[in-house]
Amino acid sequence: MLDDQANLRRREFLMHSGRAAIAGIVVTSAACCNSYNDASRTAPPKTSTTGKSPVTAVIYDPIYNKHFAGTGHPESPRRLEAIMGLLNETDFAGRLEIIKPRDATDDEILAVHSKQYLALVRSDITSGRKMLSTGDTNVCAESLDAAIKAAGGICLAVDQVVTGKYRNAFCPVRPPGHHAGENRGSGFCVFNNVAIAARHAQIAHKISRVLIADWDVHHGNGTQETFYSDPSVFFFSTHQWPLYPGTGRADETGAGNGAGTTINCPFGAGAGHEQIVGAFRNKLIEAADRFKPELVLISAGFDSRLGDPLGGFCLTDEDFAELTGIMLDIARKHASGRLVSTLEGGYNPAGLAKAVGAHCQALASADD
Repeated sequence: MLDDQANLRRREFLMHSGRAAIAGIVVTSAACCNSYNDASRTAPPKTSTTGKSPVTAVIYDPIYNKHFAGTGHPESPRRLEAIMGLLNETDFAGRLEIIKPRDATDDEILAVHSKQYLALVRSDITSGRKMLSTGDTNVCAESLDAAIKAAGGICLAVDQVVTGKYRNAFCPVRPPGHHAGENRGSGFCVFNNVAIAARHAQIAHKISRVLIADWDVHHGNGTQETFYSDPSVFFFSTHQWPLYPGTGRADETGAGNGAGTTINCPFGAGAGHEQIVGAFRNKLIEAADRFKPELVLISAGFDSRLGDPLGGFCLTDEDFAELTGIMLDIARKHASGRLVSTLEGGYNPAGLAKAVGAHCQALASADD
């Protein structure tokens, strides 16, 4: 039954994506996707003379905008153009610093995905396919490099934060990741960036317990699937129901040794501060007190913002700042402040940039 629902939601999601593009909400072109090497796109945000050291690392590379899903596709290079433009124009008082990602290694990717799937991704992209053969993730010739650097970027962010160079990090990467599972890409995702980062933290840095919170309007089914039976990773999600991918019922709480380490909070269209921020305050904080994470990760999907074309939630930029503050408080209490956030959804470029700006302002103020 759940598989049937997922297939139905997938079709609705793709149809909705097409309608959004036709309405002119998100439009791009092949020429556009090759125009992001302009140095102004990666110039550091404005700084001041406060003398304070950077608090927040932003992991970014123009390769992320070489990933091109097709003309009119909502997962567009315009998303990062808007984000990086706003970050470049905002005065973060010298507390935010942009650094380049690295490639994820095969071993890092294989800690989450199967060898067969990694081989399939390479084969599909290098052979010129326009969509992964696992379905509903469009690709181009540069998508493999972008996806490897997206996963590697969040692994680098973990390295930087765990070793104390930065207090926290935000990774505006493309393609996004939370729908990708062990053997498939879906929902615009190739590799599950946040899951790869969690495993990297455990393997490379001996982190015992990782918390992943996902506020994307769509349920992070790939992330849940990866850790559903794993007691060392706690997964918390607020998402719209019913909506793609059709998973994330409240009674999906983990299995086996991982029973109780998944909390799903599905809400109907129109949910906003009361429901979503309330769930973080009333459910996640208590769960984190029991779990005591040593690292906090965020799947930061901003398609839960008011006015996003692919969702029906009503969060404001102030709400995202408040959610970020809650996550920072959890990180300070249990994880020595260590927090890494990675971009998932958000398909209204102007609104996405404003929400990310609020998120980054909160991250950069973590020591205030």
